[in-house]
Amino acid sequence: MKNILIIGCGLLGSSLLRSIKRKKIAKKIFIYEKSKKNILKIKKLNLSGKIIKSLKEGVTNSDLIIFCTPMSEYKNIILKINKFVLPNCLITDIGSSKIESSKIIKKFLKKGIPWVPSHPIAGSEVSGPENGKSNMFMNRWCILIKEKNTNIKHLNTLKKFWKKNGSKTVVMTPEKHDKIFSMTSHLPHLVAYNLVKSAQEFEKKQNYELIKYSAGGLRDFSRIAASNEIMWRDIFFNNKINITKAINLFIKNLTAFKKDINSKNNKSILKKLIETKKVRSKIIKLKQDIDKPDFGRN
Repeated sequence: MKNILIIGCGLLGSSLLRSIKRKKIAKKIFIYEKSKKNILKIKKLNLSGKIIKSLKEGVTNSDLIIFCTPMSEYKNIILKINKFVLPNCLITDIGSSKIESSKIIKKFLKKGIPWVPSHPIAGSEVSGPENGKSNMFMNRWCILIKEKNTNIKHLNTLKKFWKKNGSKTVVMTPEKHDKIFSMTSHLPHLVAYNLVKSAQEFEKKQNYELIKYSAGGLRDFSRIAASNEIMWRDIFFNNKINITKAINLFIKNLTAFKKDINSKNNKSILKKLIETKKVRSKIIKLKQDIDKPDFGRN
């Protein structure tokens, strides 16, 4: 791969920039970033890559274009690049929901331009190019989306690209992807936002210094709830059907816990608590986490 254009150079975009440079995956990397604040940070950090003011230069000279922006910006980006993009250029993204974003792409992207969505399972609650890491994608899953008309050659090109960045790849349909991540990622973030909001309301109503005495549980949830609000708004809106189903299931189980607590149903609640502990062991066994994470406490 000769040249790559990264559109959006925040946390993940700058991490890709660092990784591509470190692994020598491309000869030239173009960066398009509309935030003046981020551009200043990129320059101050002395990150490799050519910052371009116009998309034309990057689009016409790249073999691969990667959307690293919030999904709500996809339409405007496509409308801007359509007049310049060539059929030999592959386009992908790093968005966290796929059905709705694919609909936007199919509707607005110029015909004949290859599009294969990606979703690297990586990130952090912090944002901005100053927080990017060259090893962000190392040993992390990257989901590649295969649809009816997906060209296998283009799919394999992306597989090689993500593997060079250290990722493990797996192929899914957009439907399967959005169902899985509504439960493993989207619902947990929604729960975290709401738990922290509940704590804020409780503190205000009771006039207690609640946050000051945050135990490990609230502290860990607050880390998740500190994630980028624009990105998560887009994810919630774009995967609303699956997230709504996940919320309904969560409410059902929460109601069952509430019933057990109020009735002091020892047998039922212990069964639930013991069963859920098994998931943690499975996560560690599958190397999705380490046995004793410090969550930034050390």
